Amino acid sequence: MKTLIEHLANYAAYHRDPRNVFTHFIGIPMIVLAVTTLLARPAMALGDGSAYMTPAMLVYILSCLFYLRLSLGFGVAMAAILAAFLYGGARIAAMTTVWWLVIGIGLFVVGWIIQFVGHYYEGRKPAFVDDLVGLLIGPLFLVAETAFALGLAHDTREAMAARTQ
Repeated sequence: MKTLIEHLANYAAYHRDPRNVFTHFIGIPMIVLAVTTLLARPAMALGDGSAYMTPAMLVYILSCLFYLRLSLGFGVAMAAILAAFLYGGARIAAMTTVWWLVIGIGLFVVGWIIQFVGHYYEGRKPAFVDDLVGLLIGPLFLVAETAFALGLAHDTREAMAARTQ
């Protein structure tokens, strides 16, 4: 399995144009919220019914395990961020079925349109076309880029930059 550096460097190779990276800071959160929203139903009761599990929760657990395997620090950050999206998706899913679908599908479609506009600027197809894991790396890439902008994760940034040159 690829390392954190390998994943980020590969993803970064598809995202060199600042306009493309900017669109990803809008589109990817919309898509993540859409997915957590749409997967927040059905809620399956566990045990005596006081707890429940949704497909979104299962995807959250599996995604967090993937991120934690790559990096403890980035994994913990992703777990916290995705927990907020999970909460938001559950709140939207608690609305009527019509609003749940309108908001969930709307966020998904608009988020992807924004992504493809970014890749138009880039002049290159999205990373997930060549490697479906890119769908999981996109949100992690945004967290890494934010950490780099804040002056954090110097070693990761340098290793990633060396690999993408």
